[in-house]
Amino acid sequence: MTTVAQVIQDKAGQEIHTISPNATVLAAITLMANKGIGALVVTQDSKVVGILSERDYTRKIALMQRTSDHTTVAEIMTPKVISVMPSHTVEECLNLMTDGHLRHLPVMEGDKLVGFISIGDLVKATMEDQRKLIEQLQQYISG
Repeated sequence: MTTVAQVIQDKAGQEIHTISPNATVLAAITLMANKGIGALVVTQDSKVVGILSERDYTRKIALMQRTSDHTTVAEIMTPKVISVMPSHTVEECLNLMTDGHLRHLPVMEGDKLVGFISIGDLVKATMEDQRKLIEQLQQYISG
């Protein structure tokens, strides 16, 4: 079974985008739009303090009639961060995401942020695992 360490290794070279809780929501959504991503890890003094997602923006800015340039990330971020370690399996992460209705997970080694995975990353890894299994079974059957 593929581990989170393998998933983030496959994403090697991809930057983990973070933002300060004191930044404006406008700065956060601009960064997400420019980078083509759906969430940011919120950090303060090198510690993960939250996650800000497009869902947070939609529900807490647009629907509550706030303004992006006068609201800070801290006001709308999800402060309860569920994270995983590199040793977790893709299956464990998918179960965690399904149970918690999550789309992104920070990957931590102790207090250090070492990766950020999305449900898309995990689906891609699962599809690759299935492709390899099918290939092995075909080789086994054909001799």
